[in-house]
Parts: sequence; C-alpha cells; structure tokens
Amino acid sequence: MAGRSPVVLNQIGALVGERIAAHPSRPTVLRHEDGRPPWDIPDGVEVLLTRPLIGWDAAPAARPAGWGRGLRWIQSASTGMDVYPPWLLDGAPLVTCARGVSAVPIAEYAMAAVLAFEKRLDAVRLRGPEDWRREVLGGLSGRRLGLAGFGAIGRAVAERARAFGMSVGAVRRSDWAGSVSGVEPFDRLEDLIAASDHLVLALPLTAATRGVVGADLLARAKPGLHLVNVARGALVDQGALLAAIEAGRIAGATLDVTEPEPLPAGHPFYRHPAIRLTPHLSWSAPDVEPRLAERILANLDAYARGAPLRDVVNVQAGY
Repeated sequence: MAGRSPVVLNQIGALVGERIAAHPSRPTVLRHEDGRPPWDIPDGVEVLLTRPLIGWDAAPAARPAGWGRGLRWIQSASTGMDVYPPWLLDGAPLVTCARGVSAVPIAEYAMAAVLAFEKRLDAVRLRGPEDWRREVLGGLSGRRLGLAGFGAIGRAVAERARAFGMSVGAVRRSDWAGSVSGVEPFDRLEDLIAASDHLVLALPLTAATRGVVGADLLARAKPGLHLVNVARGALVDQGALLAAIEAGRIAGATLDVTEPEPLPAGHPFYRHPAIRLTPHLSWSAPDVEPRLAERILANLDAYARGAPLRDVVNVQAGY
C-alpha cells in the first residue's frame, strides 16, 4: 500500500504539478530538472509522472543499474507506450496511461480531415473574379468511415461520424463483446479498407501493428480512399503509401504522424498535393492538460487508499 505522503517526480508540467501538490495526501512533488535524463530518478521517489518528448527516445537499450528502485507507480501522459524503452514495462512497477484523455480533440481532428477532403474548401477558395466557377463538392452523408481500432478514440470518431450521416465500420484487436449501435464490426482490416471511403488509423503501435498499412493492404483499398492517421507513423509503410497515391489507387492522405517525426527536409510528403501533413497535434485542445490533471488526481486518490488504479497498461499487449 502507498505511504501517506508519497514522493512524486513530476515530468509532465507545471499545471499538473500544482494540482498534485494540493492533493489531500500531501505528496512531496519534485520538479524534473531540465537536461536530466528522464530515467535518472532521484532516490526516494515513489511515483513518477512522465511523458514523451523529454528524452525517452535516447534511453539506453538496457535497463540502467538501479532503475525502478523504490518506484511503485508510473503514470504516463500519453496513451501509447511505444515511446518508452521496453525495460520501462518489463518488470516495472504499476504503469498507467492517459487512455481517452485526448479522444475528443483527436476525433474532431479526424472529422475535420474528412470534411476538408470532401469539401475541398482550400481548392475552391476564391482569390478574384477569375476564380469564380461552379463545382460539385463531396459530402459525408452515406459515405463509409472505417476505423482501424475501436478504443476511446475510435468510439469518439464513430459518434461524430454517425452525426454526419456516415455509415461506420470498425476492426479491433480484441474480440467484440457485443454489438455497438451504428457500428458494423469487421473481422479483417483487408475487408474494412475495401469497403471504406475514409479509413482512420487509431491503433496502438506494437510489434503486431508496425507496418500494418503496407502495399498488400493498400492494393485492396476501395478506389478513392482517403487515409487519416492520428495514431503512429510507423503503422504505415510510407513508401507504399506514396506509390499507391502516385498510381491513383489512393486519393489522398491526412497524416498527423510520420516516421520519423519530423520527416527530413525534401521528403516528398511535404509538397505532394494529395497529402496533408500536420505536426502531431491532433491530441491538443485547451482542456487537455486540465483533463489529464483530473485523471491523475483520481488515480492518486485510489493510490492513497490502496484501491485499484484506472487505465493500467497491459504489459503483454504493450498498451
């Protein structure tokens, strides 16, 4: 059971630190020192609040000597755990993630991408009377949106897509426990991509999903498919995607994530007219950090009572 006043190392940010410090368990909150490797944990720390993009990508391949000594709980600010070294999960203390915290802004981004593709507002924007012309815009009603992944993000996208009159199909890695109103379950991604006008990738990146969108899968796509990736760049074979677009098998792609991030200068994705790139920001919204703080506080409540925590990472599955 947790101690009455745990020592917490906060690597997430000031707002979270302030909220945690005010918790009734009266934790001692240590601030992460700039430039210090995130795996270099001071002695006595019981709870680690951490996030990607603070140096975990440079973590050593082997577990550092003494890593995890005294740690009882690690809370990640991200949903995906692929950003961390394998040894963080291997034999680690309890690890929880921020599953669902950014589901709504990510779903809004996905629907904005679908609308931008269908309505082509950038392309039909007038810059003078010489641009005046009549065109037929696309629509969402009656179109099929496919979801590769049906966790919190997939459910949030489905809810919004149905409001636009779209039909929704989905594949998920776990079994379908029962029917979901307005969502058609698919057993295979190959069948889903063949039936979809828009395919949204919302899968975790694991050894099983890396490169899942490759040449073979893209060859099965419904003509005119629009691919939206809000998950991880490594889900997609980027060379195969470019070839499929150039060959006319895929109409376009909206990519909030790539492999690597950012792509190197001169990469063809930057200037391709059928590809829209954004800098991994689909998760962002004004209320995300406060929502994350509330999630961590709820887990801290449970931790202080010795009760089960929410959103515990499945070490075997990797998410």
